[in-house]
Amino acid sequence: MEIKKNPKSNLENYSKLFMQIGLVLALFITYAAIEKKTYDRNIGDLGSANMTADMEEETVITERIEPVKPKTPPPPAPEKIEIVEDEKEVEETIIESTETDETEAVEIVEVEEVEEVIEDVSFMIIEDVPVFPGCKGNKAELKKCFSKKVQKHFSRKFDADLPNELGLSAGRKRVFIGFKIDKTGNIVNVQARAPHPKIKSEVVKVMKQLPRMKPGKQRGKPVGVKYSIPFTLIVE
Repeated sequence: MEIKKNPKSNLENYSKLFMQIGLVLALFITYAAIEKKTYDRNIGDLGSANMTADMEEETVITERIEPVKPKTPPPPAPEKIEIVEDEKEVEETIIESTETDETEAVEIVEVEEVEEVIEDVSFMIIEDVPVFPGCKGNKAELKKCFSKKVQKHFSRKFDADLPNELGLSAGRKRVFIGFKIDKTGNIVNVQARAPHPKIKSEVVKVMKQLPRMKPGKQRGKPVGVKYSIPFTLIVE
């Protein structure tokens, strides 16, 4: 059996109307809520407040202290100006110019250079060793030849019988000899240390008989060269 509804009882036909009525009610309620005024309740009389009174603010006054500048002494008083009569002669002070006149001749004084003085140099460290007559070669060979020639000269010239004549004890006796070859190549300042004064005198005499040599040089200039050598004497 089919149930049939009455078209008037179908609510779906009025859905749009209901929606429009709801929107109108919602807008009305919102408008009423916005326009509603509220008032504060009066809770007693708290007295009147004077809002127009000026508020006094404490102001801190600061003062800038300027540093005390030293007082500048006043300028010196001008010297007294003496008024001289026309008839009186006044001695004028002439200020000479320090400028040089180009026409005047300028005297140039030449300063002599002081020659560098080189002291005596040891034979062991001299740059150019003294050359004994007859020696040739490089620096090392010249040194070796020099010592060999000096020993040969001493052995040939020294009186070998002198130590025995002096009654010295038998054995080996050391003799130390020193001298200088000066700037001209001559033998000077001969010194000796020997076990007896007579032997010392004999050694000095023999060494003074050395021939003249080619002087040694330091920095290219002739200098005095110190030389020392020991000898051994055998006393029987």
